[in-house]
Amino acid sequence: MRMVWIVAVVVVLAAAVGQAAIGGISIGAGAPQQGPTPNTLTAQEAREGWKLLWDGKTTVGWRGAKLDRFPAGGWEIRGGVLSVVESGGGEAAAGGDIVTVDQYGSFELTLDYRITKGANSGIKYFVDTNLNKGEGSSIGCEFQILDDDVHPDAKAGVNGNRKNAGLYDLIPPQNVRFNGVGEWNQARIVVRGQHVEHWLNGSKTVEYERGTQMWRALVDHSKYVVWPRFGEAARGHILLQDHGNRVSFRSIKIRELK
Repeated sequence: MRMVWIVAVVVVLAAAVGQAAIGGISIGAGAPQQGPTPNTLTAQEAREGWKLLWDGKTTVGWRGAKLDRFPAGGWEIRGGVLSVVESGGGEAAAGGDIVTVDQYGSFELTLDYRITKGANSGIKYFVDTNLNKGEGSSIGCEFQILDDDVHPDAKAGVNGNRKNAGLYDLIPPQNVRFNGVGEWNQARIVVRGQHVEHWLNGSKTVEYERGTQMWRALVDHSKYVVWPRFGEAARGHILLQDHGNRVSFRSIKIRELK
């Protein structure tokens, strides 16, 4: 009976947090349109303060989450695409996760991602690389990337809170517009102070407020309960996850918000 009550509380809290809004205004509506070619900025984007977080060619600006350099293996750069190399599905067991050298607080991030059948990955933010020095992925809030139709994680968790475009293990996604396996999809993460939104292909899938009583209740009933004040840091690294499946990224762009 206690487990049933906990699950019910988490479902209600996830729905409430996921529906939170700031004055009814969507803060994610100003994201850039795709440039004329991948990994480039339009003149308008440059004027609006966007910059490329990955240059499309090198590893500049990135390092291994548990390294002081970019991983020697496990990742591939080819034809303007950054990819996790298939290694059997282990979490950060091959090349390992990669993170930005810089840290970010309030920001808007967009990137294109493409998954293979059954793939699992994620985009994490507010990552503290000093946590979890052992095996597994570094710790942070996660925009889940997943083949919901094939990967078993889609049926794990509570009420779908491990599905594609959700906040992993915390809030299930809504209004998901997924272009499909093998196709490019645009993820967008918007953080303005404590307010956070996830977007997929122009559709808002998650919205929440960090640091609130509801937020902490969600964390208390998740895998993150072991990390004090999870998700409440003022700044952190942005991470691309190596979960052992081939997942590709391009056109990684960011602008810092005031």
